[in-house]
Amino acid sequence: MVLMPFQIDDMIKNALAEDINYIDAATDNLIDESKTDTAEYAAKADGVLCGIDIAQRVFTLLDPDASFKIYIRDGESVKKGDIIAEMTAHTRALLKGERTALNILQHLSGIASATNRCVRLIEGTNASIADTRKTLPGLRAFQKYAVTVGGGKNHRYNLSDCAMLKDTHLDAYGSITGAVEALRKKLGHTVKIEVEVETLDALKEALAVGCDIIMLDNMSCELMAEAVRLTDGRALLEASGNVTEENIAAVAASGVDIISLGALTHSVKAFDISMKMKK
Repeated sequence: MVLMPFQIDDMIKNALAEDINYIDAATDNLIDESKTDTAEYAAKADGVLCGIDIAQRVFTLLDPDASFKIYIRDGESVKKGDIIAEMTAHTRALLKGERTALNILQHLSGIASATNRCVRLIEGTNASIADTRKTLPGLRAFQKYAVTVGGGKNHRYNLSDCAMLKDTHLDAYGSITGAVEALRKKLGHTVKIEVEVETLDALKEALAVGCDIIMLDNMSCELMAEAVRLTDGRALLEASGNVTEENIAAVAASGVDIISLGALTHSVKAFDISMKMKK
């Protein structure tokens, strides 16, 4: 996934407007507007970095004359104690942008690091790691970008990307067969159909009607292995629900094609990074 410059700027401006409002009561009344300083980012944990160019943009929006030395780039491993980057700018800009830049950098690095751990845990299997739509409002582009930086793949970006029939759709409409056949009469030829199933009987119905992707919702590893056998390559199989770093290797060993985890974006732990002024 590639972030567009207008997406980055819009999201940063919204964050800065939320944080600064119309004045920084401490900085604007304390620091001379001509003063400059150099600050550095230091890692306080091990993981995968993500968001350094976005963090840099926070400061250039506040100070077009800001300059940077970036030592670790997105997607690269970072160790506790590593200096990630140095930035020289007007001191007011450094102080005003500090929290916004760190919030983004820590959150995205947390997602990339968690994704990368999952990717490494399933190495050697057929499965790939994917995110979901369980993202924070307004941050989806950043969060899904971070998943790809960590080595994962993006599930559908929004409701327009794929016709996905979850249990709520089926409860509202009726059978899998009826819903899929009704969709095929209206969808364009480029739109795939995915259906969520909880039992092998529902899986068989989804296969019979020719679904492109079938989500195995909260199935045991034994049941998923049987689903893989029954499917025999006729559809992509996605495992979802209650997947953790502790059981993800067993889920992948069942033979599924995709493992989607909402936790990568909705509840990930922020990566610990500090910003300090250089003396």
